[in-house]
Amino acid sequence: MGSIELVCPAGSPAMLRAAVEAGADSVYCGLRDETNARNFPGLNFSPAELTEATAWAHGRRAKVLVAINTFARAGETDAWMASVDAAVAAGADAIIAADLAVLAYAHEAHSSLRLHLSVQAAANSADAIAFYAEAYGVRRVVLPRVLSAPEIAALIRETSVEIEAFVFGGLCVMAEGRCALSSYATGRSPNLSGVCSPPEAVTFDRSNGQLTPRLAGLAIDRLGDGEPAGYPTLCKGRFEADGAPGYLFEDPVSLNAMGLLKALATAGVRAVKIEGRQRGKAYVARVAAAFRSAIDALDRGEDTLPYERLLSDLAEGGRETAGAYRKTWR
Repeated sequence: MGSIELVCPAGSPAMLRAAVEAGADSVYCGLRDETNARNFPGLNFSPAELTEATAWAHGRRAKVLVAINTFARAGETDAWMASVDAAVAAGADAIIAADLAVLAYAHEAHSSLRLHLSVQAAANSADAIAFYAEAYGVRRVVLPRVLSAPEIAALIRETSVEIEAFVFGGLCVMAEGRCALSSYATGRSPNLSGVCSPPEAVTFDRSNGQLTPRLAGLAIDRLGDGEPAGYPTLCKGRFEADGAPGYLFEDPVSLNAMGLLKALATAGVRAVKIEGRQRGKAYVARVAAAFRSAIDALDRGEDTLPYERLLSDLAEGGRETAGAYRKTWR
């Protein structure tokens, strides 16, 4: 069992520096357009910023992975191809992609470029992984957050492709990369435009001692004084059904699988990933430092328990889960 690579988010050059200084082995980032799935105002990199940040990271022995992980528009693929070219020109160590046209272009136009398959592709079987590896030379697959730890171990036994798994941050509903809920409410698609619940569509109304988060005017939840309020997304909204309110799709809760690092390392997971490019440099510094300490403890043969509660206050809705990794109902 070798040391796991720690992959951290970088929504800005300052966030990239904070992640590396806190112990990230690799950072993932995107260009300032719809070719990446965190296309929020004020985030991401220009080509010049990416070039400068990559050189800085390489000077500190950290890798830069560029997410070009939305789905290219039919007949309008030039922007995605340009992002691939910009990542290569900046010296990126790999790109993270899901769209077949993007993968094909990167593989054919830049044969030495390392390709990672985005979680947006939802590849969770040996056959799916083999297809991407054989057709496009994909070297690493980021798994969707729907597999248990034993299922991941079984999958790794069937493939020689590197496996990366999420261990901290936000959770998405069901099959990754197939969300239509935000598109329904706001007219902008997470998978095409790179924006889930765009901030211009978000409002918070306070009246009668209650807080009502809204997305495009739709009430997502109603919270009392002191109740933690997460970012309003339809998938984590509380709705009334059969006369009773409840979280019909998914609870507002965050993934924290630090306690499963040893199991994931033993299974053969090559890298673990932190979600949260939209969160900021203070967030990434804390999370990267905590996971760096936990991974280093594992490498020394020690327990991760002292580090497992260091990040509880960062959880959405004040609650954490190990997600599908520990599900037993299967």
